[in-house]
Amino acid sequence: METKNKKRTFAEILNEEPLVLVDFFTTWCGPCKMLKPILEELHTKVGEDVKILKVDVDKNPKVAEIYQIRGVPTLILFKHGKNVWTQSGVVPVAALQQVIQKYK
Repeated sequence: METKNKKRTFAEILNEEPLVLVDFFTTWCGPCKMLKPILEELHTKVGEDVKILKVDVDKNPKVAEIYQIRGVPTLILFKHGKNVWTQSGVVPVAALQQVIQKYK
């Protein structure tokens, strides 16, 4: 019997959710800190349309290597596990909303 609170792996979340926005960041990165409130605002605007995950590349170097993260912050939007959009740097809320709308 499966429980509702089963922890899912990163790969499971990417493959099971329709849209997942992943923020690859580090704790010491200034622009990464600027992106945090933007992602919080995005979450209030898009709600359940997209799942937002944060991945600290210092703590998860293998994941950063797999997705070829060369700079932070880097955002990747996955649709059913496939990378459909990638952007490095700080992205405004309105631009993120447009990208999500495009792939919804």
